[in-house]
Amino acid sequence: MTVETFEPNLDGEGLRIGIVQSRFNEDVCHGLLAACLTELKHLGVADEDILHVSVPGALEIPFALQKMAESLQFDALIAVGAVIRGETYHFELVSNESGAGITRVGLDFGIPVANAVLTTDTDEQAEARVVEKGTDAARVAVEMANLALALDELAETEEED
Repeated sequence: MTVETFEPNLDGEGLRIGIVQSRFNEDVCHGLLAACLTELKHLGVADEDILHVSVPGALEIPFALQKMAESLQFDALIAVGAVIRGETYHFELVSNESGAGITRVGLDFGIPVANAVLTTDTDEQAEARVVEKGTDAARVAVEMANLALALDELAETEEED
């Protein structure tokens, strides 16, 4: 028996990527975005193939992702934001609802969505994760976009047989 395996493909050339960034906790979000953009360029995604929009906070991210997904112009999307625990229950609400909404967009529209919305207890924890999480989001978006394209191609090939 031969098992067909798709190896990770981190070649971003020709991919169109949409990024939605929260403006709340602005310094952390700018750091996430900078790391993400640096890695996308390193992976070969051209500047003209990246669309970046910002929204007020993490709860608004899923709506903007949904509008981008509806446009059918992107191979993958990236959510960038930071939810840092305060003294109220609001942290749990925002963390849970934004995360669920981000996941739902990917599943509802069949598009990879990399979630780089940090949820931390402190500003220091968020700052310590900025570069790694931003870089990881870029890598996830490119790898999953390529996997989706490969699986779509496989399905088309099998339909023709």
